[in-house]
Amino acid sequence: MKKILIAILMMAPMSLMAQKFAHFNSADIIPNMKEYTDAQAEIQKMAEQYDADLKLMQDELQKKSDEYQKEQANLLDNVKQRREQELQDLYQRMQQSYQDNQNALQKAQQDKLGAIQEKVMAAVKKVGEAGGFVYVVDTSTGAIPFINTTLSTDVTDQIKKEVGL
Repeated sequence: MKKILIAILMMAPMSLMAQKFAHFNSADIIPNMKEYTDAQAEIQKMAEQYDADLKLMQDELQKKSDEYQKEQANLLDNVKQRREQELQDLYQRMQQSYQDNQNALQKAQQDKLGAIQEKVMAAVKKVGEAGGFVYVVDTSTGAIPFINTTLSTDVTDQIKKEVGL
């Protein structure tokens, strides 16, 4: 019984050596994908539209503020209060619009990049299964403190091929 146990324990390290490991660099893949450049262009277009809308609101606020400053001395107190409240409301709408736009941009970026990452991960899985790899590690994340790339197979080019690059 002891001999069988010793034989099993001695074979365990050999079976570990027979396992295959791979690595890839997503930073070399994702920025080169058409989906990524399309997503970046779409997000940039959204940001420009949001900036234009915000600029219109700022111009409107400035115009109304200037008008109020010119007429302020001749207005009744209740009219002054109403105009000041209108200016305050417009300012708050502008602030809310800015915040909403930032949230929408962030969500769009997360959605679009999430879909791209899913495509890359599907390609990683396919390459990993086809190559019989136990682990396929992304070297660009920095989450792994050390990867001996001489003992691991670089599958970046295979993954690029899977995603259409």
